[in-house]
Amino acid sequence: MDVGEQKLLFHGVRGSAVKILNRVERTDSYLDKLIDAELRSNEINDLDKALLAEIVHGVLRWQMKLDWVLNGFFHGNFSKAEVTVKNALRAALYQIMYLDKVPHHAAVNEGVEFVKRIRGEKAGNLVNAVLRNIIRNIDGIHYPDVTIDAAQYLAVMYSHPLWMVRRWFNRFGYAETEKLLQAHNEKPPLTLRINTLKTGVDNFAANLAQQNVTFNKSRYLDRFVKLASLSNFTQSELFRQGYFSVQDESAGIACQLLHIQHGERVIDLCAAPGGKTTFIGEQLKNTGRIIAVDKYSTRLELVKASCQRLGIQNVEFHAADGAEFSAEPADKVLVDTPCSGLGVLSKKPDIKLKREQKDIDDLCALQLGLLDNAARLVKSSGALVYSTCTIEPEENFGVIRKFLERHSEFIIDRADQFVSSSLVSPDGYIETFPHKHGMDGSFSIRLKKAAQSAVAPQALTS
Repeated sequence: MDVGEQKLLFHGVRGSAVKILNRVERTDSYLDKLIDAELRSNEINDLDKALLAEIVHGVLRWQMKLDWVLNGFFHGNFSKAEVTVKNALRAALYQIMYLDKVPHHAAVNEGVEFVKRIRGEKAGNLVNAVLRNIIRNIDGIHYPDVTIDAAQYLAVMYSHPLWMVRRWFNRFGYAETEKLLQAHNEKPPLTLRINTLKTGVDNFAANLAQQNVTFNKSRYLDRFVKLASLSNFTQSELFRQGYFSVQDESAGIACQLLHIQHGERVIDLCAAPGGKTTFIGEQLKNTGRIIAVDKYSTRLELVKASCQRLGIQNVEFHAADGAEFSAEPADKVLVDTPCSGLGVLSKKPDIKLKREQKDIDDLCALQLGLLDNAARLVKSSGALVYSTCTIEPEENFGVIRKFLERHSEFIIDRADQFVSSSLVSPDGYIETFPHKHGMDGSFSIRLKKAAQSAVAPQALTS
């Protein structure tokens, strides 16, 4: 199917939603990029753009629960159904189960007509029969019994993979795991970092108030504010002029640990897409130097674009593997490492569908390799900050423990010197959880490198 045919067949909100869901299922495409591409289309009005984002995120957030229901009503094996039919059913069922403003008959009719257009009368009739049967029996749907298998019950009712739920169940217990899963399924607020190179915090807040935008200031970082989720705010003139960036507080806290001082040289070893690089730049106020490193030059273009928009001019860009990159040692090094992403499921629900347990072990090896190289890039008496957007202990303090065993020149520099002590563990690092702190799940730790000892001259021999 060429682009023209696809555009003709997958038109409208539901068609566009299914097209995105198909891409997510079949490829490694980034969800936010796929949605942004559709939202930029002039063929969809603002109300429909909001509905499109709602359906796509909603289906991915609740897909495992939707599939549980559909498996009970589908004629045959639902998991083996053609991908477009599966996603059309998921999209319609999500509207039936979770969107009060969409009448059941409208969700059914839209889904049926779409499938008929794409896959013919027979497939459309199947979708019609399945959805109408679910609506007739919606109050009697059978879910797992919590008294028989509590983890299975939580996995289905809160739509998370069973392996993931069992990990957290064994670590946190039932009540805490349920709170965590609930937080993952909530629609996240939009958190903004105010660019103090271009405006003051109070001026920006006053501007929001003038536009009748409801917001709350961060409890932890003075230049961060939280808005109700407004997907089109990044299309505003304030964004285009570089007055703010979208960044979660947890990412800002990791940068805070660097304790940036004017004139310093800082290496960001995993820079793309650029949120932390640009925050470092704003703190340096265009003094010193930032070396932004990323493996892929295409991703570095995102960092460059952000720097240009925000007015940051002191960045060098290097396309290189962070585990092998070589440079003059810097005052500070940030390793915001690739990770499983299990702390950001409210923003990126597609991660739940793609991540497997074995990925964690593979990532730990990558993370340790990045840290080993970062150790060589830090000056004597300098600092190294390691951060992730996951809550998994193997990727977090587990990696740090291994690192410290082989790098005795580093010690933990307690985080409560730089951020609120309410975020800091007894061992001096930061762990955040969405159900406890109202931000992404994350880990960050500051490690200080010892001053280089003076080497005693060798004694002269006769």
